Amino acid sequence: MTDMRTETKVPGARESGRTSRGDSSRDEGGRTQIADGVVAKIAGMAAREIGGVHAMGGGTARAVGAVRDVVTRGGDSGSVARGVSVEVGERQAAVDIDLVVEYGAAIQDLAAAVRRNVTSAVERMTGLEVTEINIRVDDIHLPDDDRGEDDGESAPRVQ
Repeated sequence: MTDMRTETKVPGARESGRTSRGDSSRDEGGRTQIADGVVAKIAGMAAREIGGVHAMGGGTARAVGAVRDVVTRGGDSGSVARGVSVEVGERQAAVDIDLVVEYGAAIQDLAAAVRRNVTSAVERMTGLEVTEINIRVDDIHLPDDDRGEDDGESAPRVQ
């Protein structure tokens, strides 16, 4: 008896069988469209997976997001895409990411790791070719930033 095995492979972004932005061929009987928000969420999750990334988004986006999280009790899935904007074409995507990095992280190495991970995730999950990923470091998170303001006032300096 022969052992027959069939493996299904999801086509990659740069394989020749791709016709356009998530479109299937005519033989498959339909068309798939991927929303910009989907690509933004994938990119946001992939960026957060890298050690040294403390938060995503600029100061205003983080402040508004924190207020929204309190009001919605953290139930807003839009926070996954906070700090990420994308442009999605028929076959390609461009991604802009705003980061807050941990103090001590080598920013250039961190940016390269974020680019690799985001490119891999977006291309694998959507089939779109990522043409560029622009990273903007908005802030650096210092170890002292985690302490509450009460810590400094617990022992008065003068009596």
